[in-house]
Amino acid sequence: MKPAALGPRFPCRRGRPMALAVFLLVGAIAVASAIGLIVRRNPLHGALFLVVNLFCVAVFYLMLEAEFLAAAQVIIYAGAIMVLFVFAIMVLIPGTEELGADPLAWQRRIAVPLGLFLLIEVGFLFRTRLVPLEPPPAAPGGIQAVARMLFTDYLLPFEVTSVLLLAALVGVLALTRRKA
Repeated sequence: MKPAALGPRFPCRRGRPMALAVFLLVGAIAVASAIGLIVRRNPLHGALFLVVNLFCVAVFYLMLEAEFLAAAQVIIYAGAIMVLFVFAIMVLIPGTEELGADPLAWQRRIAVPLGLFLLIEVGFLFRTRLVPLEPPPAAPGGIQAVARMLFTDYLLPFEVTSVLLLAALVGVLALTRRKA
C-alpha cells in the first residue's frame, strides 16, 4: 500500500521529509524495544522494554493527529497497566538483596541539580510565553466527540472493561497472598 493511499493525514507522504525521518526513527526504536522484550530473560527488563514500545505507539498516534489516543496510550497503558505488571513481577519473583557499593551513586548525586535546572527552564518557558498558556481550539472529532460516544453509545463496553480490570487486580492479589 502506498503512503498516499492512506489519506491526507498520513504524515509520511511526499513533501514532509522531517515527518518521515521521525517516523523511521520511532519505528526503529519500536522494533528494537519489541525485540528486547522478547530476547531479555529478566521480566523487569521486559516490562521496561514494553513501556518504551508503548511510548512509541503514542508517538505514532501523535503523528496521525490523534492526541486523545496518544494521551490515553500513555496514561492507561504505559502508566497504569505497566504499574500493575511491575507490581506483579516484583511480588511474584523475589529478587536478591543488593549488597555492596551503589553503582549509580554518581548519577544520584547529579539528579537533583539537573531536575532543579529543568524545573527552572520550564518556568522560564512559561514566563516568556514561548509555550502558549491557552489551549488550542477544539477540533471536530476531538476529545469532546470521543467522550460523548464513550459515555452514550459505548457505555456498556466501557464499564465491562473497568470490571474486567478490577477482576484482574483482585486475581493478582489473590495469587500473591501467602497461605498461613
